[in-house]
Amino acid sequence: MKLQDRISLLTRLGNYMQSQEPSWLVAKEQASRENGWFIPEFITTAVDSIATQWLTEKKLSEWVNLEEVPTQQSSPRNVGLVMAGNIPLVGFHDWLCVFVSGHGAQLKLSSKDKVLFPHLLGKIFEWAPQLEGTYQLAERLTGCDAYVATGSNNSSRYFNYYFGKYPHIIRKNKTSVSILNGTETKEELEQLATDVHLYFGLGCRNVTKLYLPSGYDFIPLLEAFKKFSWLADFHKYKNNYDYNLALYILNKQFYMTNGSLLLLEEKNCFAPVSQLNYEFVENIESLTGELSTHPDIQAIVGKNFLPYGQSQHPRLFDYADDVNTLAFLNKKMLNWHATQ
Repeated sequence: MKLQDRISLLTRLGNYMQSQEPSWLVAKEQASRENGWFIPEFITTAVDSIATQWLTEKKLSEWVNLEEVPTQQSSPRNVGLVMAGNIPLVGFHDWLCVFVSGHGAQLKLSSKDKVLFPHLLGKIFEWAPQLEGTYQLAERLTGCDAYVATGSNNSSRYFNYYFGKYPHIIRKNKTSVSILNGTETKEELEQLATDVHLYFGLGCRNVTKLYLPSGYDFIPLLEAFKKFSWLADFHKYKNNYDYNLALYILNKQFYMTNGSLLLLEEKNCFAPVSQLNYEFVENIESLTGELSTHPDIQAIVGKNFLPYGQSQHPRLFDYADDVNTLAFLNKKMLNWHATQ
């Protein structure tokens, strides 16, 4: 299949994802029923972001032109994809990179997100039957020419063991942070609330830590974050909040809360569900340099950084871990096999 045909299929898929097609509505409802973290509001947000930010002819064409993707893939390979399941369709971008570059794939889905992607892949096969067999769901990945695997710090060791001798991209745990200077408007703080709370804070692009100036006034922040107080209505989230709150009360540890989110002074960039860490800093310039090379940081939100409210709406070329997946598939993987 030629590149323009693939782009046309993806554009059609984007339109379908924004439709009220009964079978698609049923798939989304089933995904929400099978995973309590995938509430309908967050599935809709993830789907709309993919459809509008990625699956338009203009954006796809600009992206593939930038990466010099050939019109016809002369050396199609089979790529093994291990997909995460922390937020809805989180592994879609990896498959998208494989698809536009003209390669095939074996896909190991997360048990937490096994409804949405197979449904969308089925629509692709319905529109282009010749592709069936090129993209296969598998419980075990074998005989692939390259691997792209996303998991935890622990699982990455196993990925390295099994996939290390092949061209690969292996991702570990990541999180995102925000730098505030105390002059943020109410609207900016409400946008930051989205960066923190969307998907219950489970994504690597969710902000889990704030860097603040000394004497920072927390009241406007806590008030703005009440925008997401409704998260406490969901038992999975509320259980985490109650557990962490009880822990800090028992340990007589200082915390702040607005009733649905805990604020804790903590150096760790990672925070449990329902908690946001913060740290006071004096020198923003040195902090910026440190964070830009920090192995655990996916994105920095703030003035002069990623705009507030945009951390969970990446563009096509906002690659996980800043590793260009499309260039890897389009060039590095092919060059490696050419020299073997």
